[in-house]
Amino acid sequence: METYHIPVLLHESIDSLNIRPDGTYVDLTFGGGGHSRAILERLNRNGVLVAFDQDADAAANCPDDSRLLFIRSNFRFMRGALRARGIREVDGILADLGVSSHHFDDAQRGFSFRSDAPLDMRMNRDASLSAVEVVNEYDHPQLLSLFRDYGELSQPHKIAACIIRARESAPLLTTGDLVTAVQPVIPRKEEHKFLAQLFQAIRIEVNREMEALKMMLEQSIKVLVPGGRLSVITYHSLEDRIVKNFMRSGNASGRVESDFYGRVERPLSPLSKIITPSAEELSRNSRSRSAKLRTAEKL
Repeated sequence: METYHIPVLLHESIDSLNIRPDGTYVDLTFGGGGHSRAILERLNRNGVLVAFDQDADAAANCPDDSRLLFIRSNFRFMRGALRARGIREVDGILADLGVSSHHFDDAQRGFSFRSDAPLDMRMNRDASLSAVEVVNEYDHPQLLSLFRDYGELSQPHKIAACIIRARESAPLLTTGDLVTAVQPVIPRKEEHKFLAQLFQAIRIEVNREMEALKMMLEQSIKVLVPGGRLSVITYHSLEDRIVKNFMRSGNASGRVESDFYGRVERPLSPLSKIITPSAEELSRNSRSRSAKLRTAEKL
């Protein structure tokens, strides 16, 4: 399991759910199954855990446990998938938004710039849109927008121009082709950071990650029982901002709404402070360094 993905903030995230032994819980990002196994350890024979993952590879990590229901699906379809199985309410929801180590380490998935591999980046390999279409078919305004908004890169117009110029000679088919195309604009002392942000932007677009996150958060309010917990582990400012805003106000923009009498309408109550990895966890798993755990309780 840990060769697939080392679970981040494992004990902290499980504790945040305040698990009832006979409750019903959802792990929206099953991956290697580390968080799911820890939840199952706290459930009795009447407890239920529903695990989601859109990657077919994750199914191989499922333990043989009758209390576990694995659903191969994007978590944007959480509510419908639960209702189809007769589950209308749950006691807790956990989402670890990080990309599994498995995806970075399997060069053929195209998530990493460390090796030359086909441009792919699909979490769900059955999806139609991959990184090769984004890089070769998006026009300048589209590329500029995603590098600015999803990569938070400076001079996104120059990056887009480099890619368009390079693909005029030949399609960009591999991660190496992409790195070569943007070579003229890579900052000398920040090459790793630049490429990480570049690949992040394309990955977010390919997998529609921001859209899926917003849909999941909106559905969580309808699925959680009063007093139920929503715990989310984020890894970059874009998704963390959305989660923070939603937990505070009930919407991704962070706009606090009031009723006719001026009373604030807030479906969730954020709990405690942000939790980040300990020094011990950072030394054991460097990929956890940017993780932040936020938890809220449904009112």
